[in-house]
Amino acid sequence: MKHILAKELKLNLKSFIIWSLSVGLLGLACILLYSSMQGEMKEMADAFSNMGAFSDAFGMSTLSIATLKGYFATEVGTVHGLGGGMFAAILAIGIISKEEEGHSGEFLFSLPVSRTKVLIAKGACVAVYLVFFTLICGILYALGFAALGEELPTVQFMTFMGRQMLMNFEVAGICFGISALSWKNRMGMGIALAMFFYFYDVIGRVVPDLKDYLFVGPYSYANAAEIFTDADTPVSAVCIAVAVTVCGVLFAFFYYNKRDLAS
Repeated sequence: MKHILAKELKLNLKSFIIWSLSVGLLGLACILLYSSMQGEMKEMADAFSNMGAFSDAFGMSTLSIATLKGYFATEVGTVHGLGGGMFAAILAIGIISKEEEGHSGEFLFSLPVSRTKVLIAKGACVAVYLVFFTLICGILYALGFAALGEELPTVQFMTFMGRQMLMNFEVAGICFGISALSWKNRMGMGIALAMFFYFYDVIGRVVPDLKDYLFVGPYSYANAAEIFTDADTPVSAVCIAVAVTVCGVLFAFFYYNKRDLAS
């Protein structure tokens, strides 16, 4: 099993490096740009905070983008949330189905190793890369604060990164289950799913009738504006996230062990 894990880590290394550095460096660039835009931000903050539903959707009604903390929550929070969700979806939705699409499953499943062990190795690969994705991005963002000589709001920052990682695990869990269903890499579906979850959260914060149902989406408990204003932890949303992640993974194991594989 460890050899399968090592192989999966190697096969997905390039994608991991590209996504983690792309998202992390883009977030770092946004932070570093703050110093050159600080004067304009003070003028823009009042205007953005009074734009009604738009301000509510992106947290600018509760946080001032004139401060680095508020700027990070509204700008970098969006970049990391969307980028992380797409990476999790792309990584997980093809990790099982690629074996049938590329006909490598004919060799893999002829080895003296059970399907369960194969899925454990593939799931572990997804988990490892999501953890390191969060660590790399978090380090780059912290370096941005240090470069500007600003104090990092450690507790809020760690809470944000932790919930973002949980959100990525939830998206990955759903896509892992879908990957077990399909014999083709549904990368487009994975990206669409991540974007749907993101825009569902944005629209839900704009439309009053949807606000009570935000907790069903992965982005509800990972919203940067709420975390950096010390809003109450959405316990129901976190519980649903854990349940959905576990169910997605268990479904993949249950279904894949019973289905006939395409030749």
